[in-house]
Amino acid sequence: MPDVGMHEQSVVESARSLFYERALVQFEGAWVGAIAAIPLPTGNLQASIPPTDLNYGEIFIRDNVPVMAYLLTQEKYSAVRHFLETCLRLQSDQPQTRGIFPTSFVEVDGRLVADYGQRAIGRVASVDATLWWAILAHAYVQKSDDRAFACQPDVQAGIQRFLDLVLHPSFRAAPTLHVPDGAFMIDRPLDVWGAPLEIQVLLYGSLLSAAGLMKMAIDASNSQYLIDRLQQTLDHAKRLHAYLLQHYWVTDRTVQRMRRYPTEQYGEAIENEHNIQPEAIPDWVQNWLGDRSGYLIGNVRTGRPDFRFFTLGNSLGAIFDVLDCDQQRDLFRLIVHNQKDLVAQMPLRICHPPLEGKEWQFQSGYDRKNWPGCYHNGGHWPCLTWFLAAAVLRQPDRSVETANFLESSYQMLLSQLPEQNWAEYFDGSTARWVGQQARLYQTWTIVGFLLMHHLLKVNPADAGILNVPRLQDFC
Repeated sequence: MPDVGMHEQSVVESARSLFYERALVQFEGAWVGAIAAIPLPTGNLQASIPPTDLNYGEIFIRDNVPVMAYLLTQEKYSAVRHFLETCLRLQSDQPQTRGIFPTSFVEVDGRLVADYGQRAIGRVASVDATLWWAILAHAYVQKSDDRAFACQPDVQAGIQRFLDLVLHPSFRAAPTLHVPDGAFMIDRPLDVWGAPLEIQVLLYGSLLSAAGLMKMAIDASNSQYLIDRLQQTLDHAKRLHAYLLQHYWVTDRTVQRMRRYPTEQYGEAIENEHNIQPEAIPDWVQNWLGDRSGYLIGNVRTGRPDFRFFTLGNSLGAIFDVLDCDQQRDLFRLIVHNQKDLVAQMPLRICHPPLEGKEWQFQSGYDRKNWPGCYHNGGHWPCLTWFLAAAVLRQPDRSVETANFLESSYQMLLSQLPEQNWAEYFDGSTARWVGQQARLYQTWTIVGFLLMHHLLKVNPADAGILNVPRLQDFC
């Protein structure tokens, strides 16, 4: 009988080798990030499935979130700083897009070429890339204690350009950030336009991260401009936090109350602010919620709430403390309760339930890649599992059921991912099938596994790697 410990160590060493030797790339003599997917060896029988990659050889900010988190746990601080400074050099200074960070970048003939959406399918800019930069910069400073980085004039200037972008006046009074379909990890039409959860929790985390970085510069310079800017940022974060808890957080009790809202209300003192009809609340929510759990719904729009469960947005809602400790326990209880839907044979389903039938046709634009249960429409993404693990392990009094859930998820990754060539995502209701167009040797699949191993088996204290400042820290 093979030694389980030896098998685990062999898989971990293989994953590390793939990451350090084939995924990480250099620019100007130092690591600058990792490509999205490692090219398959020449002559591999699966090399033509899927077709020739278009941009999987580029460095995506989104894909490099777990990469930078893992490098921080390994104390590779110079590589993370080089990545952050390179992204900062690429922050747009064009009038229409001033302040945004690129979706991805690649070296061509000795210079960096960035994609701000002009090469993307549908030509949609990835808003999440811009929001992640401040969070990663704060994580770097906290882990490395390199406060001088936060105080650099170019870093503070980049933060101000970012804040100009997200705090500027608009026609909307709500503190949420309004984006088109496909502006984050779900990067193709899937009815996620408006104020999708993932963007809002990232906005909250990035505002607090920017505030933390500004506070370090204020401590060094006592700049009145930064003091005023810090207060403006915190005021917006407070409003956003209250808005998310009021409109996105649901439990069985809040849904029952919502079903009895009066409609067609006018004026300021009303209950049904978004004019939600009871028929807009889907039947599946009742069994999904149970009686002792809760979650952040996927989107809030006038008359059209999106009750789908989005795994990354909810995990980040816990990591950034949008939810308090009791609410986090309610969320983890819901995930364990619904693990048959969310895990099946491969963790972790990106959203539930999938769009189907006419709804899939109209909302996805007949997108064959987002067939029900596939890709971003209910597909299973191993790279998401470490985010949930980080959220859970931050809780000092996690339940036995939740701990067992994480361990069983880790064992699935350990046993299946090497056999499935570290595939990007998995399809079908049971997640047995490698995604129809999934890239193999996907970097964030590999690094997500390494982070799961590190958090569960090496140093659970590193679960706080993406911690952002709390609002009360600035009082």
